[in-house]
Amino acid sequence: MKRLMKSLVMATALTASFTGFSQAEEPKAGGTLVTVLGSNPRNLNSSVQSGIVTGFPGAQLFASPLRYDNDWTPQPYLAESWDVSEDGLTVTLNLVKNAKFHDGTPITSEDIAFSVDVIKANHPFKSMFAPVESVDTPDAHTAVLNLSKPHPAILLAMSGQLMSIIPKHIYGDGEITDVKAHPRNNENVVGSGPFKLTEFKNGEHVILERFDDFFIEGRPYLDKVVMRIITDPAARAIAYENGELHMGAFESLPRIINRLKKVDSLTVTPNGYGAIGPISWLAMNTADGPLSDVRVRKAIAYAVDKDFIHKALMQGTAADSTTGIHPDSPFYAEQEGYALDLEKSAALLDEAGFPVKDGSRMSLTIDFGWPGVKAEVEYVKAALKKVDIDVEVRASADFPTWAKKMGSGDFDMSWDTVFNWGDPVIGVHRTYDSTNILKGVWSNTQSYSNARVDELMAMAAVEADPAKRTALYAEFQQIIADEVPVYHVNTVPYHTIYNTAKIGNPPIGIWGTSTPIDQLYLK
Repeated sequence: MKRLMKSLVMATALTASFTGFSQAEEPKAGGTLVTVLGSNPRNLNSSVQSGIVTGFPGAQLFASPLRYDNDWTPQPYLAESWDVSEDGLTVTLNLVKNAKFHDGTPITSEDIAFSVDVIKANHPFKSMFAPVESVDTPDAHTAVLNLSKPHPAILLAMSGQLMSIIPKHIYGDGEITDVKAHPRNNENVVGSGPFKLTEFKNGEHVILERFDDFFIEGRPYLDKVVMRIITDPAARAIAYENGELHMGAFESLPRIINRLKKVDSLTVTPNGYGAIGPISWLAMNTADGPLSDVRVRKAIAYAVDKDFIHKALMQGTAADSTTGIHPDSPFYAEQEGYALDLEKSAALLDEAGFPVKDGSRMSLTIDFGWPGVKAEVEYVKAALKKVDIDVEVRASADFPTWAKKMGSGDFDMSWDTVFNWGDPVIGVHRTYDSTNILKGVWSNTQSYSNARVDELMAMAAVEADPAKRTALYAEFQQIIADEVPVYHVNTVPYHTIYNTAKIGNPPIGIWGTSTPIDQLYLK
């Protein structure tokens, strides 16, 4: 692995790295990009806050050690090179020598060590840096991460929005100990990325301007980025159509996507979300009751017509998903799935001891946490009625109410959307790990437990050989598909929209806009 990492990083110069942008002509400098956020960011500091609405501004304000190209290959960024030891227990980052924070203070290895500590203590994705026991700083431009065990997921965890390098002299000054609540997260931000904050006006916009002392010469190309906050999808569509918005990402409503595909001036593409890895599925509580029987779970899968969901509800905008790993991931192993078969569904229910009595086999609940998935939930109710399962739809008053139900196991079924976040260790294991049962929303809320699945995840988490890792995850996906703790249905149809004539180098790599747009330019 050591030699492999050296060959990867030495072969690619920092100033010429290709990082998920589509380049067809010589970039031009200058201009103001007008783009959009679909909801209001709570926090611009992505070292303490997850989520795509933080990821877009966060990746511009703060640099990460690495960045990734379209082929899932790590590339230099704040670290000009790196080295993983043969035993996988140390990762050495060699920082660029000319990097500065937005206040002119040099970025050093002390800031790397400090950022790791902050992320470990505050970020919700604890698995990203859990094996990191300490960070040595032998000199200003060398940081050595010491691990308790091999952790191949760590390279992806050092890219995108997942490892923002924040200034120790600002956040570690001792005056404010709660980094999550630090006032410099949203105003007077001192970042390390290609853009600096001009203004964050709650509910209206985030405005960034070019950082002239950015460590990559000549970048960013843009002078300014205006991120308008427009929460209404229809209003965003109008803004795309009339040219008010140059670009946007994470658009997911099928009717809006298909509407915008008809606009000649726009490119509408699903490319660029592989590392985000968004999947929609029907979660099933395996703890007790009818759904504790795998035959009942399979019967439900056979009764739900995924083809109808893809064509009628998703309107052809989403891809099929047969496992908990996103189809764009290098670890994805497609499974046979459950084609609609009402006879097989009924037979499984009979076999499980749930015959039809007075027109019904059983009664179940299905929950949902946001209005956008109501159609899917109502469809599941109608589909299961065809095999004599009565379903009560329960709409939560708000997202926190739904999240509390999920985290406490107070549900039979629920329509959910979960992200992979790059490596399965970060975003996939949490759903199936028996030690993570009912640890809050987006944990193992299904109360699923399988010793072999736990073993496979544990082995894959430390396996350095990509081929062996892939084989481990293939077996993992086969078991998950067979035991159906969740019924995987489709990818979330995230699309990037941009004005074809105006935008050069749109961000369509694996992280979408949760990556720096220093290479994007206005034609």
